Amino acid sequence: MPPILTDLIAPDLKVIFCGINPGLKSALDGHHFSGRSNRFWKVLHRAGFTPHEIDPKNDVTILDFGYGLTTAVERATARADELLKEEFINSIEVFGKKMERCKPKYIAFLGKAAYMAFSGKKQISWGRQHENFHGIPVWILPNPSGLNRGFTLNDLVVDYRQMFSAIQQN
Repeated sequence: MPPILTDLIAPDLKVIFCGINPGLKSALDGHHFSGRSNRFWKVLHRAGFTPHEIDPKNDVTILDFGYGLTTAVERATARADELLKEEFINSIEVFGKKMERCKPKYIAFLGKAAYMAFSGKKQISWGRQHENFHGIPVWILPNPSGLNRGFTLNDLVVDYRQMFSAIQQN
């Protein structure tokens, strides 16, 4: 079994970005979004969240910019669709307690799967959600995984930039 990928979180961050679960390479490397085809770091920079593109080996530096990283489910897989519905259900309480402890200003779920499981909703839209999760405003952003071919790099940047612009006004 691959090692558990350590959360990069702290109290009172601007945003905690929540991936569905770690990819196998990230879990083995011990660094978030380290898969060669993952576009997270490039998108984060191009959308304005960071002044430069962070190398996955330096993922901990994301905390310096007021952002954190976690996953909805801890188990690493090659593909997120390998996760069982029960794994999401079993993660809700742990994730909720983590958010209550850290109290970020926003949670950004990367992809719809985790938030759909956590909220019990059958359909959700991209962007800012009408309801909060444990009192914290929620955004749903497209998953930057290289396996997510439904979104070009430019599409991802546009969606992430919308969040970045909106939270700068608060």
